[in-house]
Amino acid sequence: MLLSVDRSDATTSQSISFEVIAAVAEREGIDPLEVEPPEYQALYEVINPEALDSLFEPRENGRKRPTGRVEFPFCGYQVVVTSDGDVTVSDPE
Repeated sequence: MLLSVDRSDATTSQSISFEVIAAVAEREGIDPLEVEPPEYQALYEVINPEALDSLFEPRENGRKRPTGRVEFPFCGYQVVVTSDGDVTVSDPE
């Protein structure tokens, strides 16, 4: 099963790291606040949340950063975050 969250048209601005947690929570059928140790892995154990949040933010001069993607395992899922703000959570391959 694949879950994709498109942030490109979001009216509220959540951090990418929160969107990752929210997407995993949705897959698990729980509230995002429940994605915490010891039942779930902490996001900071696999990736620096602040670095993830800033990776695709506009530069200080306002210019967009290049396109790209980051992929990492989290809570038993494979997570893909793109420069467009899309967060995809899928079963590991």
